[in-house]
Amino acid sequence: MPLTTEDLLTRTAGRLVVSCQAYPGEPMRTPETMARVAQAVVEGGAAAVRVQGLDDVRATVGAVDVPVIGLWKDGDEGVYITPTLRHARAVAEAGAHVVALDATLRPRPDGSTVADLVRMLHEECGVLVMADCDDLSSAVAAAEAGADVVGTTLAGYTGARPRTEGPDLELLRAVTRELAEHPVFAEGRIHTHEQARAALEAGAHAVCVGTAITHPTSLTRWFVDAIGAG
Repeated sequence: MPLTTEDLLTRTAGRLVVSCQAYPGEPMRTPETMARVAQAVVEGGAAAVRVQGLDDVRATVGAVDVPVIGLWKDGDEGVYITPTLRHARAVAEAGAHVVALDATLRPRPDGSTVADLVRMLHEECGVLVMADCDDLSSAVAAAEAGADVVGTTLAGYTGARPRTEGPDLELLRAVTRELAEHPVFAEGRIHTHEQARAALEAGAHAVCVGTAITHPTSLTRWFVDAIGAG
């Protein structure tokens, strides 16, 4: 049975979503490893997981009993998070309960719009949509396009807003105030417990954390830099 918006929101309200991703060429960059990482964070209490790549989605859906937010990164410039209708359909067909996609106002490689992707994913694939946004205007547009969840994922990464040291709480407050009836996931540069709590206090429906939980290379580098051993 497809995941409903009500079910997703009930299961994630005030809770932690964990992004389980590794970058190309890294030792953990295998679907089996990411599925095990997902299992580990679910055991720790994650209400949902976010994974990248079709094989990772397939492996993770079969390994956990929480909602899987799937995406497909293709490239590393411009719109590359589930950038086209083809990518979005493939993520849904891989089994993702929610498809995450770049919902900025930038042009997409295939000329499609966010509304086109949302419509296709809802009507043809029967899955939910998480819109990764970078500013207030893109968040409002994504909500109007029918995205089930809006995320602050791309704030500070597109030039629409300056990159903050931690999460962009100013944007989060603006989005939750403007979209008072629409669920907003806080995501992006949430590296501490305090920042996660601050995001919820700023109005987020849920908090998504990735690097600070699931990327040991970055975690190790933070400690190495802190003790001056690099």
